Amino acid sequence: MIYIKRDIEKTITKLNKEYSCILLTGSRQVGKSTLLKHLMKSSRTYVTLDDLEERKLAKNDPAMFFQIHSLPIFIDEVQYAPELFSYIKIAVDNGAKPGSFWLTGSQSFSLMELAQESLAGRTAILHLPAISQHELYGKKDNIPFTIDLDSLKQRKNLYKPASLKEIYERIWKGSLPALLSGKYSDNNIYYSSYVQTYINRDVLDIAKVDKLLFSDFIKSAACRTAQMLNIHDIARDVGISDDTAKRWLKILEQSDIIYFLRPYSNNLLKRTIKTPKLYFFDTGLVAYLTSHTTPELLANGAINGAILENYIISEIRKTYFNNGQNCPMWYYRDKNNKEIDIIIENNGKLHPLEIKRSANPASELINTFSVLNRSSVSKGKGAVICMKEELSAFNSDNFIIPVWMI
Repeated sequence: MIYIKRDIEKTITKLNKEYSCILLTGSRQVGKSTLLKHLMKSSRTYVTLDDLEERKLAKNDPAMFFQIHSLPIFIDEVQYAPELFSYIKIAVDNGAKPGSFWLTGSQSFSLMELAQESLAGRTAILHLPAISQHELYGKKDNIPFTIDLDSLKQRKNLYKPASLKEIYERIWKGSLPALLSGKYSDNNIYYSSYVQTYINRDVLDIAKVDKLLFSDFIKSAACRTAQMLNIHDIARDVGISDDTAKRWLKILEQSDIIYFLRPYSNNLLKRTIKTPKLYFFDTGLVAYLTSHTTPELLANGAINGAILENYIISEIRKTYFNNGQNCPMWYYRDKNNKEIDIIIENNGKLHPLEIKRSANPASELINTFSVLNRSSVSKGKGAVICMKEELSAFNSDNFIIPVWMI
């Protein structure tokens, strides 16, 4: 098993000199513990609350927990003992040194929300995504994806071109470290275990669900990746009520299995659709859940366009998260069926993006971008992200960007 260098390391190292506490969130198996263990020095105490004895002590006597375990400390899976948060808050308020507390926990469950509320303004909260395209195939430092010619030319030098076949191999393989590092080799067995562990360890902790029904529910959601959310259709597939489907979608979102791309609108764009689009954090998981057992099946299957869109949007998000930034991104669709796959806000401007599987996208694709001229925020450069081999352009305001450059 090899260690894959993470883009967020630079951000963590910088913040460790400024903040007493760093909280690293993210879904299971994205490498939170491995990353911080790689960065920690021998002087730092490591405690995992997966250890039931440590968890019991942390919950029942947090004061004794911190007497036994000296600072600096790395507490893994801190969501299991929210009782620690008030003690950490007091220590930070009393002038704990920068880097005193490193915490990891599953993203956005109620206990993690409590942690973020308790430590707001006192801690650097970072989100670790799964492995990015840049971390595997790029070089030099990661930079957030923007539609700026100088930035695009810089990105061009960070990567090697990849063919359609290679891109779908990346999509099918997924982005979880345990597979990409060589620790495990069988995608089917790994993802099967991943889903069952996720349900048993996370879902059942916060909700009473039928495990078989919930497994079918995740599969039904995966079949609709990159589509506008239709709760009723998913509920009907599984045989549950719409209200139950809403609750279960919230669980998937809170545990970082799925995320929603919200529609862009403002007071000058009144006919926009209000429904979000559904995406999964890991395309390898989608391929498994939709029974695409090889990259070739995926590349030629019914969801080949949707999963490419999922991959591109996820990779764009990672470039921001790995720099400790949020990604201001939406999609656009109005009641006249005019649609823009992605809108990124950067430097006070809206940048429209279309995603196409073609290597030779038609210039008509950029016609829809003009709807943003009515927005109260200025429209900036646009682009089509596609399978073209090299960076190109339709004109001075609209670029053609290869998928491998993200």
